[in-house]
Amino acid sequence: MSTDLIINVNPKSIFSEAIKTIRTNLAFQAIDGEMKVILSTSPQSGDGKSFITANLAVAYAQEGKKVLVVDCDLRKGRQHEIFEVMNLTSGGYSNLILNYKDDIKLKKYIVGTSNKNIDLLPTGPTPPNPVELLASENNKKLMEELRGIYDVILLDCPPVLGLSDTMIMTKYSDANIIVVSNKKTKVESLDKAKKVFAQANAKIAGVVINKASVKDNSYYSYYSSEYYGEKKKKKRR
Repeated sequence: MSTDLIINVNPKSIFSEAIKTIRTNLAFQAIDGEMKVILSTSPQSGDGKSFITANLAVAYAQEGKKVLVVDCDLRKGRQHEIFEVMNLTSGGYSNLILNYKDDIKLKKYIVGTSNKNIDLLPTGPTPPNPVELLASENNKKLMEELRGIYDVILLDCPPVLGLSDTMIMTKYSDANIIVVSNKKTKVESLDKAKKVFAQANAKIAGVVINKASVKDNSYYSYYSSEYYGEKKKKKRR
């Protein structure tokens, strides 16, 4: 069992409860619309977006949802490492986009995981033109087909600063999450990330603070409520 999937390893931990809170708050936001495709990114690398995405996938799967994790970070994706599956050079997201057609056999590219209800579309081989591939008509048709197959699709996208990949994928998402790292991510970086989303007219559903202290039980719940509720709540003392 992957040690990255803390929600499996330690389901009663404060972290696991925080992930479930994120899932719940996203559900509240979906009352007036569909919340099927959730995109996660970060201002920069090392903030833990892939880690958060994978654990959120498990949280949805535990509800009985049929979940697909798509590793959209075609340059440095690591979801195959987290879920401990092979990232075959003949399969994966890049190959699926490139070869997509109406009667394509998705099972050649999408792999099952040891986690019940979770499938993974790993990156596949790194393409020479990730942006063009993600912006292609094939990718658009693929995303439409996947929507009809899965209950929840989680898009693990590259860091938003310096790359346009993520903004391309916001065309297919119902909610966008920014993952930041406690005591590492600078406020200036988060502000820049928010401006990139604003320029693309893409709404941010919330900000997840990763690597926060767990000594005080209120810490995670405070940040989940703070960034996912429409009205900000005061910090608990």
